[in-house]
Amino acid sequence: MEDNKLPNETPREPENNTTQNSEQPTSSTENTGNTPVDSVQENTSTQETNISTESPSSTATVRNNDLNRINAAVEQVKSEVRKVIVGQDQMIDLMIVGILTGGHVLLEGVPGIAKTLTAKLLSQTLSVDFSRIQFTPDMMPTDVTGTNVYNMKTGEFNFKSGPVFSNIVLIDEINRAPAKTQASLFEVMQERQITVDGHTHHLEYPFFVIATQNPIEQEGTYKLPEAQLDRFLFRIKLHYPTLHEERAILGKFRNESSQESATAVQPVLSAEELKRCQEIVRSIHIKDELLDYIAGLVHQTREDASLYLGASPRASLSIMNASKAIAAMRGRDFVTPDDVKFIAPLVLNHRLILTADKEMEGVEVETVIQEILEKVEIPR
Repeated sequence: MEDNKLPNETPREPENNTTQNSEQPTSSTENTGNTPVDSVQENTSTQETNISTESPSSTATVRNNDLNRINAAVEQVKSEVRKVIVGQDQMIDLMIVGILTGGHVLLEGVPGIAKTLTAKLLSQTLSVDFSRIQFTPDMMPTDVTGTNVYNMKTGEFNFKSGPVFSNIVLIDEINRAPAKTQASLFEVMQERQITVDGHTHHLEYPFFVIATQNPIEQEGTYKLPEAQLDRFLFRIKLHYPTLHEERAILGKFRNESSQESATAVQPVLSAEELKRCQEIVRSIHIKDELLDYIAGLVHQTREDASLYLGASPRASLSIMNASKAIAAMRGRDFVTPDDVKFIAPLVLNHRLILTADKEMEGVEVETVIQEILEKVEIPR
């Protein structure tokens, strides 16, 4: 986990967008709250800058109080989760990035390292609905999405929604369900809707999937297809805690269980506040040079001789959006190359497939990604 911590950096100031009657007000941005353990935030000053939103016809300004709002929300969520969880700082940060960007997250690790517990605690910090689906080999797609049920009184079929109709959905051991059940998630994860018997049912905002899987135990499991993996913003690979963290876990729960401690976690963010935070993240400035850099990285994955399958345009969008979230969490209203370099491997590690000969040689996907990052020129 230490290798992927966010590096300290000297931020670069963005170029202002060229707009009619543009102004260049300046102000000082200061982080509020405690400096997080994983250095996601930086104590830096930035210029208040006119920046483009997703719509090219409109402009928005990320102000100091907007960044402070992000800072306060992130710190509150972390503070609540850390009432129970010891360590796993990067996992918590990346799950928050997923929430801020509306992306889904896949947690991969051996049993007993708090994958499911962290997902449940994160849902408790938001004032939204939560449901958990335990995937098993005998599950059917309708067990997830719901189905039409015949009403004998009215003589009509009524739709009975499945557990996926919630705001935060925890899918435990996603690779234990067969392919047809996994496929039931394709539409809902991409379009936030379910189509049953020709009728489309839309899900309420927000909608966020956290899935877990065990990479070691393969008996009775079904490997996720590439189309399914591509719908996850991150695949977060978790590792055992350090010796210091293990000792802290034992001390923390010497006289009480983690389930008892979990009751102390309180909601700190409403759906409306989350929506505002997401709007702020979308408004973070990213220069054209960085868009070219992201496009170059993704394009290189399609040209690399070590890779059988490269990344899709969905990966490009994911890198851009996640970089904006990281910049906001670091207290900046603009993206830097370091943000992109940090987030790119985490977005790409589950979207690429090695060639057969590279797999036989024991080459890791992460190694190829690092080589690509070294090949593509960083904008200055």
